[in-house]
Amino acid sequence: MRPETSGNQQLIKVINRMALVRCLCANPGLSRADLAPAVDLTKSTISLLVRELIDEGWLVERDIVTTGDLGRRPTPLFIDPSRLLLLGAEVGVGSVRVVATTLTGEVLARNVGSFGGSRTVRDCITSLAAGLQRVRKQLEPTQKIIGIGIGLPGGVDEASGTLQLAPNLGWRDVPFGALLREKLKGSVLAGVPLFLQNEADVAAVGEREFNPTPASDPLLYVSINHGVGAGVIVDDRLLTGSRGFAGEVGHMVLQVNGPLCTCGRRGCAEALIGLRALHQLPLQPEQGASADPLAEVQRRLAQQHGDTVRAVTIAGAYLGVLLQNLASAYDPACIVLGGAVVALGDKFLQPALQTLADYSAAANLAAPTVRISQFGADAVAIGAAGLARYRLTRPNIRTSFSDKVTAGPSNTEQETD
Repeated sequence: MRPETSGNQQLIKVINRMALVRCLCANPGLSRADLAPAVDLTKSTISLLVRELIDEGWLVERDIVTTGDLGRRPTPLFIDPSRLLLLGAEVGVGSVRVVATTLTGEVLARNVGSFGGSRTVRDCITSLAAGLQRVRKQLEPTQKIIGIGIGLPGGVDEASGTLQLAPNLGWRDVPFGALLREKLKGSVLAGVPLFLQNEADVAAVGEREFNPTPASDPLLYVSINHGVGAGVIVDDRLLTGSRGFAGEVGHMVLQVNGPLCTCGRRGCAEALIGLRALHQLPLQPEQGASADPLAEVQRRLAQQHGDTVRAVTIAGAYLGVLLQNLASAYDPACIVLGGAVVALGDKFLQPALQTLADYSAAANLAAPTVRISQFGADAVAIGAAGLARYRLTRPNIRTSFSDKVTAGPSNTEQETD
């Protein structure tokens, strides 16, 4: 047998194995007989692959279902929640959040750290590597990490692992994947497949991977933090663009000659909606004021301060304009809102939804479904774990920095802390 023939057959087997995993992620409880028509494979092939996947820790059999039919009753199969795990991390502006999840997105452990006022790449990598290892230590030694996902605050070239531009940190062309892999050398996580992408992109992937619904494709995830970004899923694929900058909607211009943005232009969505815009509110120090600008805005909203209420209402209306533009561009089935600024609640969100509804009504169209991310502050970190699952279970469309991806658990995880 020629090497290329053997390689092709191995790839086909990997694709078939992961098709079974994805099918059971979306439809838990199917039997072997159910899986055959669902993934278009023979029953004998299904039996062989299921046996392997159970042995490796991907799948688990549960109690036999009572059907009332004569003969052997089908045994339901589920994703195993206990043996193979994922790590996901969010790199924010000065902070790092890490979670460990099951293959279906349940959080088992978390750690939040800071890389200080310097905000250097070196301090960030050090804090991130430490956070990943702290979370690993919270898990059982018998549990195996099969993938690590990282959500980064800027445009990412996923194939090379390069953070191309993070404007709110002042970073450009950072070989983030290579630096993190070097930092993890000799640790328990050395050699585990590593996946990197923009923070809004990974949050979008997490919503699709861990919260699948029939009416959520195309899906838009809009992230509102220091900056404003969006992740776009179309036909189960993440839209990243030719240079990794797809979804940088924070730099869509919403107001001609508006406030100056970090990118150098005026009137960008980020300058009108993002946390930086709220930081620039005229908040004078007073007794009981919070050192956290967002917390201070929340406090003043609760006390009905007029200038703050007006500013937040205007920012919400501009969010509605942005959502209208995105709805026109992508015709999404669902828009998911996430990020720190969403915590401002109805004073911010209702003007956005009303603006979107008004635009839709003017065109005699139904407004798209809009909901808040169910994952809260963990949305990006959980989404990063979702990115790892997404890439591991779709080997035929992988375009990842990781050079160590397999369709089974990593054998490189060593207890060498």
